[in-house]
Amino acid sequence: MAVILILILASLALAGGFLLGFIWAVRTGQFEDARTPALRILTEDKAPGPARRHPAVRNG
Repeated sequence: MAVILILILASLALAGGFLLGFIWAVRTGQFEDARTPALRILTEDKAPGPARRHPAVRNG
């Protein structure tokens, strides 16, 4: 019977920890921009500029 009580108390403590973590995340703005990261994969990156060569590298 004591084991069940320990497991219940441990699960309540774990759930309370997750609840506190969630409240902290909401208050610090972790969920402010939920749309942009999902759409970022759909946009194309800017085209890379011309390749720059190091002055010490020469052709031939």
